[in-house]
Amino acid sequence: QVQVVESGGGLVQAGGSLRLSCVTSGRVSSTDRMGWFRQAPGKAREFVAVIASTGSTYYGDSVKGQFAISRDNARNTVYLQMSSLKPEDTAVYYCAVSSYLGSITGLTDQRKYEYWGQGTQVTVSS
Repeated sequence: QVQVVESGGGLVQAGGSLRLSCVTSGRVSSTDRMGWFRQAPGKAREFVAVIASTGSTYYGDSVKGQFAISRDNARNTVYLQMSSLKPEDTAVYYCAVSSYLGSITGLTDQRKYEYWGQGTQVTVSS
């Protein structure tokens, strides 16, 4: 079993920055990929970014150039640095773990993730 815990959410003004953290524990493999998704009220869950153990990354079109994903394998932690935040970035942000070893671009599909955190709320005020 794998536990996933997100932190770092909060209220920020438009134009500000936040860094989310996601710590995993349990039976996490060194080859697992770590992803971030978000879900705004009344909307479907949306892919944000994913990172492989090698450091390869892939981003959703809506956050390219604005968000940056990174990971610290020694600490089983993945980060999401969010900059130039806009009210439309308001959502619950979820971290997830995937054992899928195909193309990283395939990890935009949330069905490829086995473990999920409870989410952390990010609210951007205008």
